Amino acid sequence: MAGGQPVTGPQPLGPLIHSFFLDHLITVKGLRPASVRSYRDTIRLLLCFVADDKKTKITKLSASDLTFERILGFLRYLEGDRHNHARTRNQRLAALHTLFDYIASRDPEMLGICQQVTAIPMKRAAPAETHFLERDEIQALFRHLPRAGRLALRDRALLLFLYNTGARVQEVADLRAGHLELGEHPLERRSSSAGRGFLLGRLTAVECAIPCSWRVVKRTRTARRGSRRCRLPGWRWRRSCRPTRGCLMMR
Repeated sequence: MAGGQPVTGPQPLGPLIHSFFLDHLITVKGLRPASVRSYRDTIRLLLCFVADDKKTKITKLSASDLTFERILGFLRYLEGDRHNHARTRNQRLAALHTLFDYIASRDPEMLGICQQVTAIPMKRAAPAETHFLERDEIQALFRHLPRAGRLALRDRALLLFLYNTGARVQEVADLRAGHLELGEHPLERRSSSAGRGFLLGRLTAVECAIPCSWRVVKRTRTARRGSRRCRLPGWRWRRSCRPTRGCLMMR
């Protein structure tokens, strides 16, 4: 006891960061692995910056080392030393806002610093240019798709599905047979995504007929990309051959 008050040491940073990823991002928010990796990269850069600024090892850092001044210095470091665009800086800052909101709920002694960090505004930046195809260009694309070959039907179904539903590539990669409701009209597909809830999209009769034909063919092929082997989905996406975002992008 010191002055009638219990003496407590600085809050260890390791358990706090670990619970942020495991309990908050994955369990509570249910983020996808790609989103978790984005948070990981931001926090890794922050910890390296703070350790270098304090001239100590990362393993020696505590929660009290995450000061408001260091966070401002980190943002300046991103733009000045790493030459990050304002949009990248804003993305990193959004991750820090989430982190410090979580720290405030776990360590009330840091509430003041957390409030300062979460009040840091985003920088104004011109939106990224959006590229898209007009309807006549889409129609020309489908007219020139191969009609023969082992993967022609599958590729046509994927493109039709992406165009008519507006689904993301990852959402299509996560699609399973149980997500298709083919028994009643209107025909729908259900796909969940972080921050987007459940998406409902009407499927055309052509799109419904094509997936049903996948079930009659079970072949898959193996492709090699660089030094990694990946299983490209054939006609039927089986449990042992789940499509991935990388495989779809290769098509």
